[in-house]
Amino acid sequence: MNTNKIYQRHRYHSLIISHCVWLYYRFTLSYRDIELIMMKKGIAVTYESIRYWCIKFGKLYAKRIKKVKRYGEVLSS
Repeated sequence: MNTNKIYQRHRYHSLIISHCVWLYYRFTLSYRDIELIMMKKGIAVTYESIRYWCIKFGKLYAKRIKKVKRYGEVLSS
Protein backbone atom coordinates (compact mmCIF):
# COMPACT_ATOMS: atom_id res chain seq x y z
CA MET A 1 0.00 0.00 0.00
CA ASN A 2 1.37 3.40 -0.93
CA THR A 3 1.44 5.51 2.21
CA ASN A 4 0.91 8.71 0.24
CA LYS A 5 -2.52 7.53 -0.88
CA ILE A 6 -3.91 7.17 2.64
CA TYR A 7 -2.97 10.78 3.43
CA GLN A 8 -4.39 12.27 0.24
CA ARG A 9 -6.71 15.23 0.70
CA HIS A 10 -5.41 15.98 4.18
CA ARG A 11 -4.15 19.44 4.94
CA TYR A 12 -1.27 18.36 7.17
CA HIS A 13 1.81 16.34 6.36
CA SER A 14 1.78 12.63 7.15
CA LEU A 15 4.46 13.08 9.85
CA ILE A 16 2.27 15.50 11.77
CA ILE A 17 -0.75 13.23 11.54
CA SER A 18 1.16 10.14 12.63
CA HIS A 19 2.81 12.02 15.51
CA CYS A 20 -0.56 13.20 16.84
CA VAL A 21 -2.06 9.72 16.60
CA TRP A 22 1.03 8.24 18.27
CA LEU A 23 0.79 10.74 21.14
CA TYR A 24 -2.86 9.90 21.70
CA TYR A 25 -2.44 6.14 21.78
CA ARG A 26 0.98 5.95 23.44
CA PHE A 27 0.24 8.32 26.33
CA THR A 28 -3.07 8.98 28.05
CA LEU A 29 -3.49 12.46 26.64
CA SER A 30 -6.69 14.14 25.61
CA TYR A 31 -7.18 15.62 22.17
CA ARG A 32 -6.92 19.10 23.66
CA ASP A 33 -3.63 18.21 25.37
CA ILE A 34 -2.22 17.11 22.02
CA GLU A 35 -3.55 20.31 20.46
CA LEU A 36 -1.57 22.31 23.04
CA ILE A 37 1.58 20.24 22.48
CA MET A 38 1.38 20.81 18.75
CA MET A 39 0.67 24.50 19.28
CA LYS A 40 3.82 24.71 21.42
CA LYS A 41 5.72 23.25 18.44
CA GLY A 42 4.26 25.95 16.17
CA ILE A 43 1.66 23.77 14.44
CA ALA A 44 -1.92 25.04 14.62
CA VAL A 45 -4.21 22.01 14.53
CA THR A 46 -7.62 21.65 16.17
CA TYR A 47 -8.55 18.92 18.60
CA GLU A 48 -11.35 17.89 16.23
CA SER A 49 -8.81 17.16 13.50
CA ILE A 50 -6.78 15.07 15.94
CA ARG A 51 -9.90 13.16 16.97
CA TYR A 52 -10.74 12.47 13.32
CA TRP A 53 -7.19 11.25 12.62
CA CYS A 54 -7.23 8.94 15.65
CA ILE A 55 -10.49 7.39 14.50
CA LYS A 56 -9.39 7.10 10.87
CA PHE A 57 -5.75 6.01 11.23
CA GLY A 58 -5.64 4.35 14.67
CA LYS A 59 -6.59 0.85 13.52
CA LEU A 60 -4.35 1.09 10.48
CA TYR A 61 -1.33 1.97 12.62
CA ALA A 62 -2.14 -0.85 15.06
CA LYS A 63 -2.19 -3.36 12.17
CA ARG A 64 1.19 -2.16 10.96
CA ILE A 65 2.71 -2.45 14.43
CA LYS A 66 1.43 -6.02 14.84
CA LYS A 67 2.98 -7.04 11.52
CA VAL A 68 6.46 -6.01 12.67
CA LYS A 69 8.38 -8.90 14.17
CA ARG A 70 9.89 -8.20 17.55
CA TYR A 71 13.01 -9.71 18.97
CA GLY A 72 12.43 -12.37 21.59
CA GLU A 73 9.27 -13.78 20.04
CA VAL A 74 9.16 -17.53 19.79
CA LEU A 75 8.65 -18.82 16.27
CA SER A 76 6.22 -21.66 15.91
CA SER A 77 7.44 -24.63 13.90
